[in-house]
Amino acid sequence: MARLTLLVALFSFVVSPQFVPGVYSTTFTLVNKCGYTVWPGILSNAGEQPFSSTGFALDSGASNSLAAPAAWGGRFWGRTHCSEDSTGKFSCLTGDCGSGKVECSGSGATPPATLAEFKLDGDGGMDFFDVSLVDGYNLPLLVAPQGGSGQNCTTTGCVVDLNGECPSELKVTSSDGSEGVACKSACEAFQQPEYCCSGAYSTPATCKPSSYSELFKSACPRAYSYAYDDSTSTFTCADADYVITFCPSPNTSQKSSSSSSSSSAGQALPTASNSSNNGTMVYEGVEETSGASASHAVAGLVSVGVAVWRLSQLS
Repeated sequence: MARLTLLVALFSFVVSPQFVPGVYSTTFTLVNKCGYTVWPGILSNAGEQPFSSTGFALDSGASNSLAAPAAWGGRFWGRTHCSEDSTGKFSCLTGDCGSGKVECSGSGATPPATLAEFKLDGDGGMDFFDVSLVDGYNLPLLVAPQGGSGQNCTTTGCVVDLNGECPSELKVTSSDGSEGVACKSACEAFQQPEYCCSGAYSTPATCKPSSYSELFKSACPRAYSYAYDDSTSTFTCADADYVITFCPSPNTSQKSSSSSSSSSAGQALPTASNSSNNGTMVYEGVEETSGASASHAVAGLVSVGVAVWRLSQLS
């Protein structure tokens, strides 16, 4: 009986999700490095199983880890300047999902909002992800894969505070008008086909970057700046977990075998053309823990070894 028990345990470990391609359970950890509370919102793609929570409060300095449904697709964003009125209706000045509650319950962000978009276990078993400013910007956001593998499995985001640099025609201000709290996209601000990549401008050949999208792109070179910005803005990983950080603090040092130069805050993320250098940016509060998955695997293999040894002692 003891031998059978050990065999069952050993078999269960070997076929656990960590060792079966396509069955890996992805964890998202949301971290708030802002000096104020952020209310993350979560929207699943049509037909996708939703998370158990679709919105919650995340205090300054706090984090929250969520297990994703299998092959999940959808988006995360941060809501700011939120409050509840005398009737109990909840609303936010930026990123509001219009549900009237902290939970978004299937509603998306009202632009402008910085978005982290994902499709897990897509083509070839890869996760596809990006940070998008196509719907505008409301706060800095960084996505950092933890573990995982792939040629384009790397950190992306927009760590620059664009609210202060936002052109007046795109700027969203606080209730009293004293500060910029978000920056609209040109599409949202002007509702013109050439900015929205619609109508006669609905193809990559006809919809080109505008001076406004180029402003976003120059500040955040790895983020989507307009609808057809795919070539420098989509990233892929296999079997990774992800840390999504609101208001990351960029450290201008860069660990790279080929470069020791530092970069300004506006260029904190290396451009796509530099991605082949295997440079890794360091951000306060976001650790590259690619070794974590390896540590778990080593620990698991040790457990297997112990089980095999114990099994041999029963022979």
